[in-house]
Amino acid sequence: MSNDTNMRRRRRPGENAGRSGRRSPRTPPADSPSAIYGFHAVSEALKNPERKIHRLVATANALNRLKGLVPDMEWPEPSTTREMDKLLGSDTVHQGVALFCDPLAEPELSDCIGADMIVALDQVTDPHNVGAVLRSAAAFGATFLIMTDRHSPPETGVLAKTASGALEHVAIVRVRNLSNALEELRDAGFHLLGLDGEAADALGDEPVPKPAVLVLGAEGKGLREKTAATCDRLVRLPTRPPIASLNVSNAAAIALYEAGRSERR
Repeated sequence: MSNDTNMRRRRRPGENAGRSGRRSPRTPPADSPSAIYGFHAVSEALKNPERKIHRLVATANALNRLKGLVPDMEWPEPSTTREMDKLLGSDTVHQGVALFCDPLAEPELSDCIGADMIVALDQVTDPHNVGAVLRSAAAFGATFLIMTDRHSPPETGVLAKTASGALEHVAIVRVRNLSNALEELRDAGFHLLGLDGEAADALGDEPVPKPAVLVLGAEGKGLREKTAATCDRLVRLPTRPPIASLNVSNAAAIALYEAGRSERR
């Protein structure tokens, strides 16, 4: 960690060191890309040296919990729940803590080379689903999440809270064309495994070669035709009637677990 980063992380969040008299920038609204809330999301962001932090707002209870997890920081004066509701909106489940910071820098597709497991989402637009997929990816060892520039959610507070800290550990890569990106990864040695409810083969019938990209489509639509055609193999989850389909985030968790389990067999 550089000296500049160490200095920044010891500074009181929101303090403009060396610039007394300047007004700090207006705090963005809670649904902007720079607002993160929820205890796990904020605590992991505070521990991430890549985060550029502008302001931390938290209740006394939340601050006490954070102090045990994030050492070597100066802390702001506590806020009340009422003040936080006014700042973030009364319907925001902030758990007593919010962090205003810059979005993380997003890597290039070439940075994925060397990864063991990657998740790719084909036009999954719901930030709750994407956040939950990020959480499963972090839990089961996937280090990158690929999405398209269009038809995918930005890094918002909703996404970060649902990811429960995983946003700091799984890098999001945005590409213009998903099929082209998958072909580049295949050329680099990745096996492309697509999840399709109509596939003949079930997940788990054969081991998953590594490195691999697990490709999932949006709920209802599933994988687009070109995306499915780009995959090396299509598999389905071995579900049973009367409920034969799962939410995309649940499907991702099961597929990631099975991919890791097949490697251990």
